[in-house]
Amino acid sequence: MATAPIEPPRRLADGLSGDPESPVRVWLAALPELVRNQLAAWDLTLDRVPEPGGRNGFVALVRQQDGTPAALKIPVPGRTSAHEGAALARWDGWGAVRLLRSDAATGALLLERLRPAVSLRSLPEAKAMLEAAGTVRRLWVAPAGDDPFETVAGRTDEDVEALRLAGSLTAAAGPLLDEALELRRALPADAPEELLLHGAFRQGKVLAGDRVPWLAVGPSPVLGERAYDLAGLVLDRCEDLAAGSGAASAARRRVARLADSLEVDRDRLRAWSLYRAVDGGAREYAAGDRQRGEVLLEFATWL
Repeated sequence: MATAPIEPPRRLADGLSGDPESPVRVWLAALPELVRNQLAAWDLTLDRVPEPGGRNGFVALVRQQDGTPAALKIPVPGRTSAHEGAALARWDGWGAVRLLRSDAATGALLLERLRPAVSLRSLPEAKAMLEAAGTVRRLWVAPAGDDPFETVAGRTDEDVEALRLAGSLTAAAGPLLDEALELRRALPADAPEELLLHGAFRQGKVLAGDRVPWLAVGPSPVLGERAYDLAGLVLDRCEDLAAGSGAASAARRRVARLADSLEVDRDRLRAWSLYRAVDGGAREYAAGDRQRGEVLLEFATWL
């Protein structure tokens, strides 16, 4: 049982809605008790809550009854975390953190212990991209037939309102908005494949482990084509590209290298990357992060 106070990391709290009546704020207020109850139910001892933590769930480093280290995760309730446990169970430790047990009632996940402070972002850019590509390709598996996961088409349907909102927030989105909306319509309609994807893949979602050097965490699983997943990696560290010279050429080279190394169609990867850059920029503007929004929209123009 835990004796130390259980405080949600500030990054998690700051990333949630500010409305005290919203479901996620109600969940946050109840989180300390929820964690204590889960520790007791699974006979876990709390080691510590790592900082700064993530934005999509509460994670605590714990020990099981026999002393084996593990991590307890309680995802933020909502669409993106609804089937995280199902995806991890499907991968069963292949390319991703291993799921040890789950609680359908609370959404709690008991995971193998990784090193939360060491992600691929700690590596030089070229090495990080190489390791990321090797990790994500292990996650792309065929659907099982009874999967609970939503499709890319269904997920991007929900992006339309955010994209349109961007047009009212910044004139910079105007020239890109129509193209992004057309890509959202056309790309899922003629997708060449449908695989289980991580859904939120980037370098920061790959942590160092002991069983294997690098393992993916925090999926937002979705069924779709590989180019959709890989587009998240194309956008990774886009601020670094923006700060250097020849940013547009570097962005296009990144698309080409990733597409070729993973045998993904270059044009489809470019198109999904452009779409996800505009969509991400719209969301950042809506959240009040104008600087990040402008970087993503500028990235889209490079493609």
